[in-house]
Amino acid sequence: MLDLLAGENSYKIFETMTEGLMLIAPSGKILYVNKAMENLLLYEGRELIGRSCDILECDSCSVLKKRGKGKYCTLFRQGEVRNLKCILRRKDGSPATVLKNATILKDENGAVVGAVENLTDLSSLEEKDRVINFLKRHLHYEDGFQGMIGSSEVMRNIFDLTNSASRSDAPVIIYGESGTGKELVASALHRLGARHDGPYVKVNCAALNENLLESELFGCAKSAFTGADALRSGRIEAANGGDLFLDEISDIPHNLQTKLLRVLQEHKIERVGDHQPIPINARIISATNKDLPKLIREGHFREDLYYRIGVIPIYLPPLRERKEDIPALTEAFIERISHKTGKKIHGASRETLELLCQYNWPGNIRELINAMEYSFVLCPGDEILPRHLPPHFAAQTKMLNIPLIKSQLNKAEDERQRLLKALRSAKGNKSEAARILGVSRVTLWKNLKKHQIEVNRNIQE
Repeated sequence: MLDLLAGENSYKIFETMTEGLMLIAPSGKILYVNKAMENLLLYEGRELIGRSCDILECDSCSVLKKRGKGKYCTLFRQGEVRNLKCILRRKDGSPATVLKNATILKDENGAVVGAVENLTDLSSLEEKDRVINFLKRHLHYEDGFQGMIGSSEVMRNIFDLTNSASRSDAPVIIYGESGTGKELVASALHRLGARHDGPYVKVNCAALNENLLESELFGCAKSAFTGADALRSGRIEAANGGDLFLDEISDIPHNLQTKLLRVLQEHKIERVGDHQPIPINARIISATNKDLPKLIREGHFREDLYYRIGVIPIYLPPLRERKEDIPALTEAFIERISHKTGKKIHGASRETLELLCQYNWPGNIRELINAMEYSFVLCPGDEILPRHLPPHFAAQTKMLNIPLIKSQLNKAEDERQRLLKALRSAKGNKSEAARILGVSRVTLWKNLKKHQIEVNRNIQE
């Protein structure tokens, strides 16, 4: 069959192709693979040539029993394959998603002598789709809203209020302890609002001293102070036509509170060192983790500003007051971290979830995220167990009397039985057993060694 594609120049072309090329005999024996095919499948050509194409474990290939002559690939019966998306198995056991085009080859007498397959690697496109789908799932999570997760009644009410408030131009203030997700609510207000095509500008009022915060908010004229060698617009001006998010608004100094009040009343600003008013059309979204009425009584916050910024108040509960949301939050964070790190952890055990639900979470959702990040470092894979949680959960484990050793033994025995069941189903074929379990052959080999399973001797146990 190779004579049909003879010629030194032809082979040079095949070797410089960016797409995989493979020649197959009617028996299914691989006759040739180009360099791109080797790179795609992580095999060297000599490891494939002369072997059956079954080695690639294509999920879309099928064979017929030809009377008296063994297997016969349906490609040779159909004559061609066009734009077929399929998954091959690489040498390391990992999947390779490809787009296959194939056609049979005939000699000068019209006899079928083989087939040529052209394979386009779709792995990078698959990864992009996976990222997009991941982001979509978290933006429209079935137990959440706009990236916020929860199905408790209090969170459902907050989702409804956020949705309604987004349609208004009235100032919104978001109350909540640190780590409860105030910035997520602010982002949702912008995305859902009429100003979503305009800018969304964020300022942390606690991060800057008084002078820097004033110039950051209002901008400054040239030579307004030492070092101001050019005119600079402020964040309020930058938010014109959109939304301005003032995080930790309770930390704004008293004199700047007066200037901000004028912005809300007159919809104009003046840059530092300039007296030229600039019209402003921006909605103000504020957030704080402090008790503003208490600060008003103590003289630290202006009462008139309080009423101006708080037309629509949204109160976010601490995590300890909505513990029924912890399982869904945990699942979402595990999926997110798994996607980011590439580590295959599928969830948390029942005992782990029990511990998480018993804890009071002073750091709220941010602390839960940190706990999951910590657990990913210790957990080797599969699921997060109580021993993978941060150290301060150890005392709680003893208090709840969770049988950690027993559960780990049960898990190990369950894993061993799953391995044996897969091997029996595969009649001892390790590649087939790995496929049944959805793991690579390397992972299967490690698990067999871990559980001291010798395939030839133990699969009938």
